[in-house]
Amino acid sequence: MDERLKPYEEKMNKTLDNLKEEFTAIRAGRANPRLLDKIRVDYYGQPSPLQAVANVSVPEARIIQIQPWESRMIKEIEKAILASDLGITPSNDGKVIRLVFPELTEERRKELVKDVKKRAENAKVAIRNIRRDANDAFKKMSKSSEISEDEWKYLEEECQKLTDSYIEEIDEITEAKSKEILTV
Repeated sequence: MDERLKPYEEKMNKTLDNLKEEFTAIRAGRANPRLLDKIRVDYYGQPSPLQAVANVSVPEARIIQIQPWESRMIKEIEKAILASDLGITPSNDGKVIRLVFPELTEERRKELVKDVKKRAENAKVAIRNIRRDANDAFKKMSKSSEISEDEWKYLEEECQKLTDSYIEEIDEITEAKSKEILTV
C-alpha cells in the first residue's frame, strides 16, 4: 500500500474499532461480561474498572456473577451498576452480586437491530468522510505539482478500494450482530 494512504487507513481502522466497541455494549439477551467494561467503581476514592475490584463470571447464559475481592465493595459495585445505563437491577446475597438479564421481547430485538444499523450507517458516513478528506488532500498535491495527475488518479483509486473494503467489513459485522440479536 502507498505510504500516502497510511494515515487515512489508520483513521478508517479507528472508526471500525470504535463500531466494534459500540456493538459489544449492545446486549443481545445473553450475559456478556464486556457489558461491564465501562463501569467504574469508587475504590478508596479512586474510580476503578469493575474488573479490577471483582471477579466477573457468567455461570449461566443470562446471568453475570460479580464477586468482589473485598466484601465491603458490594455496596459500591451495586451503586455503580445502578448509576450505569445497563438498565438491570443487581441482586446480592452478601457475598456475590448477580445480574439477571431478562429475555428480550421481539419488539426490543427489532429496536436493537435498528440501533445497530444506525450505528453502522454512522460508521460508513465517517469512512466516506475520511475518503473525501484523502481525495481533497491528493487533489491539492496534484494542483501544487507535488504529484503527477496519474499519481493523483492512482491514489484516488486506491483510496476507493480501501473505502470499499472497510464498508464491506462494516456490513459483515452489522449482519453478524443483527443475527445475534434476533436469535432467540
